Amino acid sequence: QVQLVESGGGLVQAGGSLRLSCAASGRTLSSYAMGWFRQAPGKERLFVAAINWIGSTTYYADSVKGRFTISRDNAKNTVYLQMNSLKPEDTAVYYCATKIGSNWYAVYAYNYWGQGTQVTVSS
Repeated sequence: QVQLVESGGGLVQAGGSLRLSCAASGRTLSSYAMGWFRQAPGKERLFVAAINWIGSTTYYADSVKGRFTISRDNAKNTVYLQMNSLKPEDTAVYYCATKIGSNWYAVYAYNYWGQGTQVTVSS
């Protein structure tokens, strides 16, 4: 069992930056590849970024490529999402999750999820 807790969300103006953190307890995160997803009100949960267990390979949605960076610190059992040049369309609840399936981009390939952290970008 893994417990995930996201933090770092908030209200920011367009063009600003935020860094989200995902801290794990119950089991070491180095056992897992990790992903970040986001969900806007009334919309489906969408892939944002993912990273392999050692941090050597990353994946991004086209909508965030060049603006967001996923990283991890296995010694701290934490995964991060640095978000720069934020846009109003980035507004959503952001979730981190542990990956168990082969598809890096699909919700169904992830099993343990955090409770989410709200990111609101004003124009």
